Amino acid sequence: MKIAIATDTNSGVRPEALTAPGLYLLPMPVLVDEQVYAEGLDIRNPQLYDAMKQHKRISTSQPAPGQVLDLWDRILADGYDQLVYIPMSSGLSGSCVTAAQLAEDYDGRVQVVDNHRISVTQGESFFSAYRLAQQGLSAAEIKAYLEERAYDASIYITVDSLEYLKKGGRITPAVAAFAAVLNLKPILQIQGDKLDTFAKARGMRLAETRMIEAVKADRETRFADTPDGALIIAAAGSFEDPEQAERWRTLVQAEFPALDVPYAGLPCSIACHVGMNAVGIAVMKREAP
Repeated sequence: MKIAIATDTNSGVRPEALTAPGLYLLPMPVLVDEQVYAEGLDIRNPQLYDAMKQHKRISTSQPAPGQVLDLWDRILADGYDQLVYIPMSSGLSGSCVTAAQLAEDYDGRVQVVDNHRISVTQGESFFSAYRLAQQGLSAAEIKAYLEERAYDASIYITVDSLEYLKKGGRITPAVAAFAAVLNLKPILQIQGDKLDTFAKARGMRLAETRMIEAVKADRETRFADTPDGALIIAAAGSFEDPEQAERWRTLVQAEFPALDVPYAGLPCSIACHVGMNAVGIAVMKREAP
């Protein structure tokens, strides 16, 4: 049985990473001054950051149902028997629920995974699903496997500017102004369906320290029984300057020397909400060998 794996660009997966057959990517819509661009095709992070510096109106939306159906039909027409589709968490977007409704017309051939992930953790699920398919699991079995392990991950992120959280309605203008005066940086946590305020710190360097401490606490509690070889810690961010991205990755690597810490650039669909120079870190169990 031939099984394909698909996700959306909320996962941070880039088109050039689709090096194996059976891997597919749905571009998420990014709106700049009401004009729609497809992430990874006609807009990437440098173009998004240019638009931000020009203070253009920036937002995101769900992919149109027709785009989702076109992708699925193309995959099945390519000769695949089943498809595992992994959108972003249902708790952060309605696109997962929409996809699950659309899949009802495919008689089980399309399995929509809601494992409550986004960004680098969603990307890990995408490649884990591919490895599971190579091991002979069916689409339904892969869905069950990933959903059972949905909460074995956390993301912590700090924004450099509150401008885009304010525009998105996640904080009020008064709170944004108060935080700017005191140089307060909110540390947000994404775990499962929730985007919550985890802590606040005076300045970005202290916020970075607090995020690393949070991951260390997770390592010692939630993931205490997980060997290093089964754990992933990744630095992330929306840095315009590659040197700043490497500075953050190197800092995280130094705190977790037993692991190989990669850097994951935040996709446009997330950078739209956190702005430039946001700093993130993810910790998760490796889902599939």
